[in-house]
Amino acid sequence: MTHPNIRFVQCISPVGLHKMAYKEWGDPRNSKVLVCVHGLTRVSDDFDPMARELSSDYRVVCPDVVGRGRSDWLKNPQFYRIPQYVSDMVTLLARVLGNTGEERVDWFGTSMGGLIGMALASLPGSPVRKLLLNDIGPALDPVALKRIGEYLGQPMRFQTFEEAEKSIRTISATFGPHTDEEWHKLASDVLCQDQEGFWTRNYDLDLAIPFQSSTSETMKVDEAMLWAAYDAIKCPTLLIRGAQSDLLSVQTAREMTERGPKARLIEFPEVGHAPTFVHAEQIAIAKNFLLA
Repeated sequence: MTHPNIRFVQCISPVGLHKMAYKEWGDPRNSKVLVCVHGLTRVSDDFDPMARELSSDYRVVCPDVVGRGRSDWLKNPQFYRIPQYVSDMVTLLARVLGNTGEERVDWFGTSMGGLIGMALASLPGSPVRKLLLNDIGPALDPVALKRIGEYLGQPMRFQTFEEAEKSIRTISATFGPHTDEEWHKLASDVLCQDQEGFWTRNYDLDLAIPFQSSTSETMKVDEAMLWAAYDAIKCPTLLIRGAQSDLLSVQTAREMTERGPKARLIEFPEVGHAPTFVHAEQIAIAKNFLLA
């Protein structure tokens, strides 16, 4: 399939119902499913090149995590957290797998999408068969988190697309080298026009509220919980690290190869946080792992 279908599934949080959008590539009758989940401020469209390449082997499902892209925003931003996202993904999998007779999926998670995958893969009876973690682990560098937090909730309004694209390029410089055409798409995917015609980012700025409420104490608790989750994972796991990543340290990546699922580690040169998997050589590595 060269063009995806855009669908919606109704999910629930403690404050009510919300719809989550997802793009579905490939044969809808294919019981072999790959779920691709994006990073903190990104969207399902990030996976277009990879989904197109893998759609002959998989039914590729790429959700817009709630609060982003085509999905609804939560009535209470305090629920923009991993447990809510995991709950939404379980609802999505119930919809996608339906009556196919298949109960398992492969998972590709970039940054936040990897944390969601880790949490889901750690559960008893998990549906995750294979797990690819893209530049993410249980321990996150506090300096990098501060960098992300500084722009996460800041209003951004530009009169022209060109000005907005320049801002996205600056924020996303750690993605590594891309062509002008690739940068145009990476920016287009996360930009929209407001009612007054200004260009702005396509997510709920209130995502920053739970992010900014973190303290050193809560971060230590979160890290301990994430390591416990990682240690509980049983499925084959591939860890990708941008060689210049400021979020996933070399030390954490190496520790992830020695405990839990003992992930296989591959580093991408000239890339920080996080590899985009829009280039053929990156897609080939994901494809080889998933289809091996």
